[in-house]
Amino acid sequence: MRWSDLSLVVWLLVGAGGRSLHAQDTQVAWDEARAAIQRAIPLLEQGSSGSARERTCFTCHNQALPILAIVEARRRGFSVSLDNLELQLEHTAAHLTRGVENYRSGQGQGGQAMTAGYALWALEAGGRGPDDVTAAVTNYLLLYQQDQDRWTHPGKRPPSSGSDFATTYVALRGLVVFGSADQKLDIERRTNAIRDWLLSSTPRETEDSVFHLRALVLLEAGERAVQEAGDKLVATQRLDGGWAQTAERESDAYATGTALAALLQTGRLERDDVAVARAVRYLLNTQEADGSWHVVSRAEPFQTYYESGFPHGTDQFISIAASSWAVLSLLETLPGVQ
Repeated sequence: MRWSDLSLVVWLLVGAGGRSLHAQDTQVAWDEARAAIQRAIPLLEQGSSGSARERTCFTCHNQALPILAIVEARRRGFSVSLDNLELQLEHTAAHLTRGVENYRSGQGQGGQAMTAGYALWALEAGGRGPDDVTAAVTNYLLLYQQDQDRWTHPGKRPPSSGSDFATTYVALRGLVVFGSADQKLDIERRTNAIRDWLLSSTPRETEDSVFHLRALVLLEAGERAVQEAGDKLVATQRLDGGWAQTAERESDAYATGTALAALLQTGRLERDDVAVARAVRYLLNTQEADGSWHVVSRAEPFQTYYESGFPHGTDQFISIAASSWAVLSLLETLPGVQ
């Protein structure tokens, strides 16, 4: 039995309450997805605002990912706080500005290429253009680990910290979007080495697979490689419709949101694919009553704990990241805006 046939059988058995897939089921899913997104937005705003209030530093989980979700929600007609969005963008820009001299000298800030890449992605999403600060950051990205064929970040806070594929993608995206004309040749040399690494490397966890696919598409590494990466990611979808962070773990909203968003945004899946319907149903079924998605942390804590205003206590940081990815992926399933 082909994967598409197996997916259809599973959907018919467990999707939409055991009913067959009809047009009205699709409409119900869209309506439920819209409602789920609208419930989640205030919590993303609360968590990002609270983090900016409690800490001067930019964070990938409480700034970058909520910004990506909120910007896309606004683009698709959802109500968001423009004041909070501007606050998050200013908070991100201010963090990079404080480290500008270190970026110019190739030293960077805490989190290194991961922080720099995610911060640039957030500014890109918010419509910020290149300036002297982003030029310093792209200069740093070219200097940092320049003798390697990728960027690494040996963090101990998986899944969002520690993947070479994720670190490489966000750093690479920053160079592609914000790199200057003067940096063109250096960027080309770096991207050629990265392309070779991507084509010869095998992802291990879902975070690796997600950003492996994204990076291959970003570098236009060839349809065959992109299709193979996409097919492998689809093939790891669980029978419950979700994805798991690793083969040993259960499905969760973080892995599911990242996988579904990547597959839709790269065109590996279309919104009417059965795999998408199953993933949407998983996310809708696992959203908490307050609008969040709760994911249990497997990271090693090393910073002083603080409350950002997002629920789930010591799991709040992975949970706000998961909720942001869940919102992003659900947004991608909605018809209308392209």
